[in-house]
Amino acid sequence: MANKRERRVAAGSDGRQNRVEASTRRDQTVDSTDSHANQDHRKRITIFVIFFIVSPAISVIVYRNRYAPRTDPTPPYVHQRDLVKTNVNYQEILTDNTKALENTSRHYTYPVLAFITPWNSRGYELAKTFNSKFTHLSPVWYDLKSQGTKLVLEGRHNADTGWISELRMKGDAKVLPRVVLEAFPTELLKKKKQRNKAIDLIITECKEMEYDGIVLESWSRWAAYGILHDPGMRNMALQFIKQLGQALRAVSLERNSKQHLELVYVIGPPHSEKLQEHDFGPEDLKSLSDAVDGFSLMTYDFSGPQNPGPNAPLKWIRSTLQLLLGTTTSGAQSLAHKIFVGINFYGNDFVISEGSGGGPITGREYLSLLEQHRPSLQWEKNSAEHFFIYSDNQHVKHVVFYPSLMSISMRLEEARLWGAGISIWEIGQGLDYFFDLL
Repeated sequence: MANKRERRVAAGSDGRQNRVEASTRRDQTVDSTDSHANQDHRKRITIFVIFFIVSPAISVIVYRNRYAPRTDPTPPYVHQRDLVKTNVNYQEILTDNTKALENTSRHYTYPVLAFITPWNSRGYELAKTFNSKFTHLSPVWYDLKSQGTKLVLEGRHNADTGWISELRMKGDAKVLPRVVLEAFPTELLKKKKQRNKAIDLIITECKEMEYDGIVLESWSRWAAYGILHDPGMRNMALQFIKQLGQALRAVSLERNSKQHLELVYVIGPPHSEKLQEHDFGPEDLKSLSDAVDGFSLMTYDFSGPQNPGPNAPLKWIRSTLQLLLGTTTSGAQSLAHKIFVGINFYGNDFVISEGSGGGPITGREYLSLLEQHRPSLQWEKNSAEHFFIYSDNQHVKHVVFYPSLMSISMRLEEARLWGAGISIWEIGQGLDYFFDLL
């Protein structure tokens, strides 16, 4: 019995062991299945994180490191001093306009193109003083003209190589002199030999003078000649700009073989809500985008002596950008990064009684008017500009519109929202503390 009991016990023990082993195997199978499921789940999470979170983040970092300028996260000095406001008075402007921090880091994220004119030498000094604020500097030096049956590039006598050397020792701003195309358009655009000669003259000058490219102005000239109304001539005009841009891009800089000569093209704003034949529009922008590095949009000169008013109403700037770039994320709007939105650093003093008259004024002239008349400055909400009214010695009434820290700040924000750069006409006419905003 004992032996049977032992066998029964042994048999029972084996049964329990078999059941335990079977149970263990089932648990192991379940655990193995759960483990594989968990591994698959972790893999999916890892893949999701890598492709949808890490990769885009790395791409953004790489893009910023390669293309984005180094900007200062701290507020501009003028903001810290609470000078950017609508209720400004003339005494504050007279007291604070020269208090600017020289060559500090940039605050504006996108490219900044600044024009400098030979007839306003102050611009040359300001370009050196605030060099770090600019990505592109365009001295107004050259004209490409017809001389009989030949083409000539005039303006080297304006060039200041010593000034360029000083700029390059202080910062990285590219120097792209402006070239105005004064040559007879019908001759230039219709004849291949003339086109090639024009391009050769420009590239040779860039090489010999070690420029970084050019800013070309021709569209307004061609519009004045009336050639843009002709579809054939208009197409030739666009083809010439493409040809020039491609030729410039084919030339590497001597100082940096990884960079090429650049072309920035000047375009005017449309003159009405509906594009006219001679206007530069969205299709033109897309057509030239692969050959042109940037477009300087002249969003200023809205008013004149015959229609006194603001220099560049903010709503008009916005509608111009909408007309050119569209309101959706597709099409031309993707090219906003190639636009330099025009900002004027000059003002206007218009006669508003006894007929019309007046015209542009510089910062120095503006300060002189403030000292002489001690006016009450008013904020015009619709245009987002400051102005004041005064009477001269002959009791003729004038209205003066001149940029303020607030008006410039709002235009910078508008350009920033579009992801666009800015172009300033021209820095010699502005006040020193304007540059704190850049």
